[in-house]
Amino acid sequence: MKTITRKKERLKNNLKDEKIISIIESSSFFALGFILSMSTVLKYASPFSISLISVSKKNNFVYTAIGSALGYLVFCPNSFARYGVAVVIVALGTFAIIISDVRNSPIMPMIISFLSLAVTGFVVNLKTGSAFAEYALTFGESVLGLCGAFFFYRTINCNFKRFRFKALPISDLTCIIISASLILISLSRLTIGGISPVRVLAIMLILLVARFGSDKLGLILALSLGFALGISNENTIFLVGAYGFSALLSVLFSPFGNFGVGLSFFLSMSLFSIASTSDNAIYFAAEALISSIVFTLLPQVVTSKVETFFHDSSDVVPDGSLRQSLVVRLRFAANAMNHISESVNEVREKINDINSKNTIISKENLSEDEYITREIINEKTNEIRMVASDQFFSIADMLMDLALEFDEAEHFDNISAGKIRRMLGEYDIFPKNISVIEDKYSRVRIEIMTKGREVAFSNPKITNEISKICNRYFEKGQVTHFKNDTMISFSEKPNYSIDIGFAQHSAEGTLCGDTIKIVNDGKGHSVLIISDGMGRGGRAALDGAMGAGLLSMLLTAGFGFDSALKVVNSALLVKSNEESLATLDCASVDLFTGRVDFYKAGAPASYIIKGNKVSKCELTSMPAGILRGIEFAKRTAVLSDNDIVILTSDGITELGGEWISAMFTGFEDMRPQEIADSILKEALNIAKGTKEDDMSVIVAQVNRMYN
Repeated sequence: MKTITRKKERLKNNLKDEKIISIIESSSFFALGFILSMSTVLKYASPFSISLISVSKKNNFVYTAIGSALGYLVFCPNSFARYGVAVVIVALGTFAIIISDVRNSPIMPMIISFLSLAVTGFVVNLKTGSAFAEYALTFGESVLGLCGAFFFYRTINCNFKRFRFKALPISDLTCIIISASLILISLSRLTIGGISPVRVLAIMLILLVARFGSDKLGLILALSLGFALGISNENTIFLVGAYGFSALLSVLFSPFGNFGVGLSFFLSMSLFSIASTSDNAIYFAAEALISSIVFTLLPQVVTSKVETFFHDSSDVVPDGSLRQSLVVRLRFAANAMNHISESVNEVREKINDINSKNTIISKENLSEDEYITREIINEKTNEIRMVASDQFFSIADMLMDLALEFDEAEHFDNISAGKIRRMLGEYDIFPKNISVIEDKYSRVRIEIMTKGREVAFSNPKITNEISKICNRYFEKGQVTHFKNDTMISFSEKPNYSIDIGFAQHSAEGTLCGDTIKIVNDGKGHSVLIISDGMGRGGRAALDGAMGAGLLSMLLTAGFGFDSALKVVNSALLVKSNEESLATLDCASVDLFTGRVDFYKAGAPASYIIKGNKVSKCELTSMPAGILRGIEFAKRTAVLSDNDIVILTSDGITELGGEWISAMFTGFEDMRPQEIADSILKEALNIAKGTKEDDMSVIVAQVNRMYN
C-alpha cells in the first residue's frame, strides 16, 4: 500500500514539474514573439516574429502568435493591420503543418513565412500605389522572413540533450548564433548616452571567442552579430564588414595576448567608424574602446575558465599525471589478481590434501564403485579450481596489457578529439567517447566508441575529414561490434600494404576443422590466424572456430598474444567433458616497419619467401586445450617489398616438405590468391589415395606503399 502511495505521489510530482516546464516554455515563446516584433531592419521591416511563429511547436505557436500580435500593436501601430493579418496567415499555416505532420524539414515553415509577408506586403503596396523600390523592399523583407525561419528551425531542433553546447556541430552553432543575433536587434535599440550595451556585449563575445575559441567560430560570430546589428539601419550596415575584418585581425594578433587582441580590434573599428558616413560613428568607436579595455583587464581566473570551456574534453582519455595514475591503478589491479590466483592455488592444494586423507581413512568403508566415483568428483573439482586460478592469472595479464598500452601512449590529443566530435555531428553521428592517441613511435590512432551498431562510418568522406583534422593520412575505419556498442578504429596509413589469399579444403562434409581469421588490431598490425581443431568434421570445426574467434576478438580489443592465449586455453579446457584442443598459428605483420612476429601453439612450420630464397619457421609448442599454462613459441623476421609469408595447417605439411619448397620457386609472378590455390591443388593431388585431413593455407605478400 505504501509503495502504491509513493508511486502516486511521484507521478503527481512529475506531472507538476512537466506543467511548470510547459508554462515556462510557453511564456518564453510569448516573450520572444513580443521582442522580435520590435526588431526592425532598414527602419521599416519587421519579419522575424513571423518567422518564429512558423517554426513554433504545437504547444507554443499560439502563444508566439499572441505575443507577436501584441508586439506589433505596441511597436508598429501604423503597420499593425498588415502585420496582424500576416500573424493570422502564418498561424493558420503553422496549424496546417502541425495537423499534416510535415515538420521534419524547414522547407514548409520557410514557405509559409515568405508567403505571409509577401502577400500582405504586396497588397499594401498595391493599395498605396507604391513605387518599385517599395515592392523590392517588401520582397527583401519576405526573403529575410524565409531565412529567419530556417535559422530558428535549426536552433529549436538542435540535439541539446546529446551534446554539450561547445560540442555542437559548427552548422548548428552558426544557426544558434544567428538566431540569437536576430533577437539582439531589438535590444540594440536601447542606448545609454548613445552607446548600446548590447553592442558592447557583442564585441566582448567576439574578442573572447577569437582569443580563446576557434578561429572559424570567432569569424562566424563576428559576421553574424555584425549582420544582425547592422541591418537595422542603412547607416549601420558597415558593421557587417567592420566586425568581420576586426575579428580577423584579432585572430592574427592573438599570439600577443589579450592586449594584442583588444588593441587590434579597437584600431580596426576606429578606422571603419571614421570611414563611415554614420552620425553615430563616434559611438561605435567608443563601444569598441570600452569592450577592448574591459577584455584586456579581465582577471586570469575568468580567462582561465573561458579557455577551459573551449578546450576542455573531459570525455576523452586523460593525459599527463592522470594517465600515469591510471597506469598505476591498472598495475595494482593486475597484482591483486595475481595474488588472488595464488591464494586460490594454495586453497586448492590444501583441499586436495584434506580430500586425500579423508579418502584413505574412509576407503575401507567404501565400495569400489563409491571409491571411483569420489575420486572422479575430486579430480573434476580440482580441475575447476585450477581453471579458476588460471582465469585470475589471465585477467591479471590483460590488465597489465592495458597498463602497458596506456603507458606507451605518449600523448592524448584532446583538442583534435573535440574537433572530430564536432565534425561527426555534421553527419548525425554522436559518439560516446573519442580518443586520439599518439604512441611513442609517433603513430596516431583514433578510437571512437558509439552506441549500437553504427554504420554511418562507411562514408569515405568521414575518413578524409579526420585526416584533415589530424594532419595525417588514415585508413578506412575498422569496425568491431560488441554487445551494445561499436568501436571504430582509424589507423594511420602505414608504409606497407598486405595482399592476402587463402584456400581451404574440408576432408569430411561441408564443415572444415580449420578456421582462418585475418584481423587488423587497429595499431598498424595485420594478423593472420589458422586454428586447427582436433580431428575432422563438426567437432573439429567447433574447436577451431572457438580458438580463432576468441583469439581474434581479444587481439582486436587490444590485448596481447600471451594473455589472449591463456583465455583461449582456459575456454577450451572447460568447454566439455571430452578432450578438446586446437592449434593456433599466427603471424603478426607490422605494416609500418615490415617486421613479422610468428606465434605458434602446436602449429606446423611456416615459410617466408624473399625473392628465390625460402626460409622455414618451425617451432615446438603445445596446442591449446590440453594443459594449463601453455605459452606461444615465438620468432621474429623482417620483411621487405614483395616478400611472402605462408601459413598452412598440418593437413598440408604432413604430406612432406620437399614438394612445398619446390613449388616456391615458381611463385615470382603469381598473386597471393593464385599461390594459395596452387598449394592446395598440389596438396590434394599428393593426398589422393590416402586418408585426407582438413587443409588450409594463407599467403600474404607485403608491398611497399608510395605516396
